[in-house]
Amino acid sequence: MSTASTPGRPSPIEASAESQPGASKIQRWASYVFTVLTILFMLLDALGKFARPVPVVDAFARLGIPIALSTGIGMLLVACTVLYAIPRTAVLGAVLMTGYLGGAVAIHMRAGSTSFETVFPVIFGVLAWAGIYLRICGLRKVFPVIR
Repeated sequence: MSTASTPGRPSPIEASAESQPGASKIQRWASYVFTVLTILFMLLDALGKFARPVPVVDAFARLGIPIALSTGIGMLLVACTVLYAIPRTAVLGAVLMTGYLGGAVAIHMRAGSTSFETVFPVIFGVLAWAGIYLRICGLRKVFPVIR
């Protein structure tokens, strides 16, 4: 099955909530809120990796990650977030962000972190996917919620 769009018609994955009759105004606004919250949090997290305040340095030490890696991790996070923020690459960005957040969960589990620290990345992964799931009708066709 091809996802290529015909002239004048977007592919199912590219179709946004505005062009789909099945998306309500509430879904559209919820998707924007979830997406903006995700983007802001991820950029704030990346900023912490670049600025290296004391809590970030302490967390890196506690998790067994060399602080020298913080800039590279921050750049990776910014790249995933930018891809997520661009509508045409939002799904790719969400997939890459899911991998990043999965790595965060694994690191926290290995280090014996608290339940909150371990589950927090999962919450933002769900929030990220909820944002594009509500906005991109093609995803709802690929991953339907059966009622």
